[in-house]
Amino acid sequence: MGKKENYKSPVAALLWSLALPGFGQLYNKDYFLGMVLMVWEIVLNLQSHLNIAILYTLRGNFHLADQPIDFEWGLFYPSIFCYSLWQAYNQAHVINRRIQQKENSQQVYLTGFFFGMVTGMNFGIAWHGGFLATYSPIFKTPVYSGITLGLIGAVIGHLLELLCKRLRSCSRTKG
Repeated sequence: MGKKENYKSPVAALLWSLALPGFGQLYNKDYFLGMVLMVWEIVLNLQSHLNIAILYTLRGNFHLADQPIDFEWGLFYPSIFCYSLWQAYNQAHVINRRIQQKENSQQVYLTGFFFGMVTGMNFGIAWHGGFLATYSPIFKTPVYSGITLGLIGAVIGHLLELLCKRLRSCSRTKG
């Protein structure tokens, strides 16, 4: 007898990974990957000193926010964070398709969104305090700059993904 799988909410999986990378994988019962992502998140957080920068940012000490960060470690964080969100969300969909016995469906969700978010966050972290800071004080800290450009990148990535899907479906109907 095989084990019975239960429905998994993709949104719940995503929100668990938002709380801590790896928690969404634990929710989906992917224990090995969940533990790997949690360890990576902790290592990157400790090595990059991200929590100290977040604390300074939230207290309004923008001039101190980028001082503790080790950017060589910090630039890895958006990739692990967004991968955890994307994988947990999509794995929940895979589990649900398996329950519904629709295993042939290979659709993947929100790839453009999360790829755009990683790209935007990395640019935000790398470009903070430079020319962007002249436009808004948000861009003076790597935290706010990363979040802001990450969200902008996510929207652009999602729109590009939708455009690609539309172009593919148009080319299929013509051919």
